[in-house]
Formats: sequence, structure tokens, C-alpha cells
Amino acid sequence: MNYTYDITMFKETFEAEFTWLNGFMRNVRRFGGKTAVIHPAAGKSWTYSELNRDSNKLANALKSRGISKSDIVFMQLFNSPHFLFGYIAPQKLGAISNPANFNLSPGETAEIINHNKPKVYIYDAEIAQTAVKALELCTHKPELIIAANNSNKEFFPPEGHILYEDFVSGAEESDPPVDFEPHIYDEVVRLQTSGTTGTPKGVPLNNINEVLSAHDVIMHFPLNPTDVTMNMTPWFHRGGLHSGGPTPTLYVGGALVIMRTFNPKVCIDYIEKHKITFLTGVPSVLTLLATRQEKHPKGLESLKGIITMGSPLEKEACIRFQNILTPNIFNGYGTTESFWNTFLRPFDLPEMSGTAGRSCTDDEVRIVRVYDDKKAEPDDVVPTDNLTEGEVIIKCPAKSTYCYANNEQATRDKFYRGWMYTGDIGTWDDRQFITIAGRKDDMIISKGENIYPARIEEVINCHPKVSECIVTGVSDSTRGESVAAYVIPSDESLTVQELIDYCAQSPNLSKYQAPRYYRFVSELPHTATGKKQHYIIKKQAEEDLKNGLLLRK
Repeated sequence: MNYTYDITMFKETFEAEFTWLNGFMRNVRRFGGKTAVIHPAAGKSWTYSELNRDSNKLANALKSRGISKSDIVFMQLFNSPHFLFGYIAPQKLGAISNPANFNLSPGETAEIINHNKPKVYIYDAEIAQTAVKALELCTHKPELIIAANNSNKEFFPPEGHILYEDFVSGAEESDPPVDFEPHIYDEVVRLQTSGTTGTPKGVPLNNINEVLSAHDVIMHFPLNPTDVTMNMTPWFHRGGLHSGGPTPTLYVGGALVIMRTFNPKVCIDYIEKHKITFLTGVPSVLTLLATRQEKHPKGLESLKGIITMGSPLEKEACIRFQNILTPNIFNGYGTTESFWNTFLRPFDLPEMSGTAGRSCTDDEVRIVRVYDDKKAEPDDVVPTDNLTEGEVIIKCPAKSTYCYANNEQATRDKFYRGWMYTGDIGTWDDRQFITIAGRKDDMIISKGENIYPARIEEVINCHPKVSECIVTGVSDSTRGESVAAYVIPSDESLTVQELIDYCAQSPNLSKYQAPRYYRFVSELPHTATGKKQHYIIKKQAEEDLKNGLLLRK
């Protein structure tokens, strides 16, 4: 191409230096003595210099064991200092941090390990049993297996595993030498999003994605170095990592408060004590928080805003949160692949609550027609009448790589001509406010966790007394949705307790995926071609729940 100026220095500088790590290191230099992380449960905090030194210890320990550019460091860690070290250290080596859900079953964990082939596996000591079982199921064996966050003095790592403290003991605290060529297109983080067929999907994020995801939050909150953030949900989620989590907070120079697991009393206490300015969590968590604040009010004057994601925000709930917690409520909608892409700001609420908002500053969101045999073209949009339903598609070149790692078929299914086809069904109005009506892929969202019926159905259908089943979600005031299973028994002696025990013992189901409700039926709805009609069962389940026909776990 012909340019009107000499692009050489800009291209060389931008492509090598526009990285999240460089942004963090700028803060180490300019805010070295400023608090970066507060860990109230341990009574500890880290300045930017101290956080960098502890991250360097892990980076240098990994480097001494041969970990280098593009190697994968798989992590199953609660929100903790070790998660932060595991996020920062691999980037110093050009390696890839691969955080995943610590609630996964051994079978699911093994699938991810086999798919991504990490050289390093860092797990929380609390889930050691899951880690051991997962590794037994793996065909790929990580070279380094490290147990972190060991608060149990009686815990001894299994044979071949090493405690985190022992692994980094004696490692250098200085920045490791950069012996690779950084590039803006380098994958630095790989997140996991479950597949509808149980196949793990790795979502690669490059340096540009990390920087511009941080910029997106900094712009939309807005966020600055005086802010103190806390995420009430796990950091292994895109929303957890990027929405008020480590990525934007440490990039802008703010302080991050660690909450290992959510507790409403503890959360309220942390807000008051540490003067938290931005809080992030799903609507069901905010409900628990508001209830606690009503009964035992504390000073929440420091809050500039609460950001909620994961499900729509109902009007009554929104007004309640505004009255009890803070008038500044935000609601975002998005995906693991694309972060958030529509946003409701305080000036949109409560009027537009129930909608997903309008597209974010750098994004575009459309509603296109749905066809049985093909994708709609991106310009094949439905009318902006807030009545005609279509599929939600997203364009967000700043925050997505538009692909899945080592999964060409899933990439072709989901991405087309610069757009992501979400599988969500919605409507829009003439101001381009999006309203989500449902999900094409029948996904269930329970307490912020994405649950896919196909995986649970596969497990239940393997029970010798089950002929067939359909799994769906039903409304739950605490969880958002709970899992319900409709089962055709092949043996009349089958009991609900048998299914509860069977699901609990399955290595391929996590606790949060196990059905909470069951109903035995004689038939299930199918299309003419034999496909299960989940949407019919979903409607029936809501009625059955009201009428007490679902048997509860």
C-alpha cells in the first residue's frame, strides 16, 4: 500500500509495545508505592512494586523450568493473589494465561487440559480432589502441577505436585529478560466458554483485546487511578476479569479488593472499610446485597456505581438497588468472546430496565432474521419495532479475535464477516435498544454460570433406567434460573433420589449443573426431524413450577 507518511516507526512501536503488560509496568514505575491489591481475608496488601515482584518470582520460576513464548499456563483458582500472579507472570514470558472455572467437574477439566495441552497446571488446594481426578482422566499431562492458596496446614500435595510457595522459593524478584518479540496479535489470555455439545471452546485474547477491553471499562464507568474496585463474581469469567476486575483496574492504576467467594455481610463490610468505588456482580447477588443492607445498613457513600451483568435487570429490582445501594446502576450484556457489547448507564435507568441497552461506544449490535438453513447476512435486519424477533449479532473488533482456539467448525458457526452470531434471540426499537427474548441454544444462566442442557442430558441419558430426557431452566429468585430435568423412565422403579445421586457422582457434571428439579413424563416434544423442542418444555416448566408439579432436589 501507498501511505502519505512514513509508517515505519509507528508500526514498529505500536505492534511491539501496545500491550496490557506495558501498561501495568508503567504503573509499577509511576505508582510503585501505591496500593494495587487489598486482600482483607488475609490482612495483606500489595503495592504496585510488590505485586510486580511477586509476579516476577512466578515468572522466573516458570522460566527456569523452560516455560516460554506461547506455552499455556492453565489455572483453576479462586479470586486470590495467586490468580493475579498467574495472570501477570505468563505475559512476562510471552506465555498464555488460561484461567478456567474452579467449579468444573473432573471430566470437564480433563477435556480442557486435553484440548489446550498446557505445560503448567496451577490449581487451588481446595479443589485438589478434582484436580487429581482430572489428571487421571487426561491423555495430556502438564509438565508442572502446582497447588496454590494452601490454608490447610494438614494439606500435603499429591505425588508429583508441588506447593506454590515451594515452587517460587528462591526465585528472582527482578523482571525477567525479554527474550521474545512481543506483538499486538500475540495471544496472552485464553478463556473458556462451554459448548452446547460439551466440547470445550477456548477463546483466545490478544494484546489489543486486553488493552482495549481495559479502555472500554475505563471509558464507560469511568475508571481512574483513585478508584477501588471489587468483583463479587469469579475472575475466570470475561466479566469477572474485565469488568472492574484485574484487567482494567491494574491497567489504569487503581486498587483491587479481593473477594474469594461472595458473602453479603462481608461484601458490605468491605465496601465501608476499604471505600470501594465500583462493585461488579450479577443481579441475583445484588438482591442478596440489598437485603443485607436493608437489615443491617452500613456506610456505602464511597460507591460511584454498581455494574451488573449476566441477565436483564428488572425494573422493580433496579429501583430497589438504586434506593438501597447506589443511584448509579449499570447493566451490561455480552459474551465471553466479545466482552460486553451493549450497556445501560445510570441515565438510562430505571426507564429502560429490562432491555440490554444500546451498543457500547466502539461496538455495533444488530438484530437479524433467523433462518433454518443459513445465517442471515449482517444487513438482513428485522424491523426496529420492538416486536419482530431475530438473532443478536455483534461487531467488536477491539475486544474479540473472532475465533476459537483449535476449533475451526465452532469458529465457522459463530463468526461471519466480522460479526459474532450470539445465538440469542431479541428485538430492538428505533433507538436501537436491544431486548433479549431468549436463547437459540437453550443455555441456562444460574448464579452467573452458563449451563448447557446438552451436557446434562448426555449424563442423565446414560442412566440405565432412563429412556430420554430434556433439561431446561426455570425461574429462581436467588439464582436467576435453576436446572430442571424432564425424564422418560425406561424402568418404572426409577426414583428422583436415584437421579440426584447419579448426577452427584458423575465426573462429567459440576455441582452447579446438577438439576434442582425433576419431573417424570411419558413423552417429550420433538420436531418432525426428531430434534428436541426445548422451548416447549421451558414454557411447561414455568407452569409446572407454579403448580407444584416439579419434584425438588
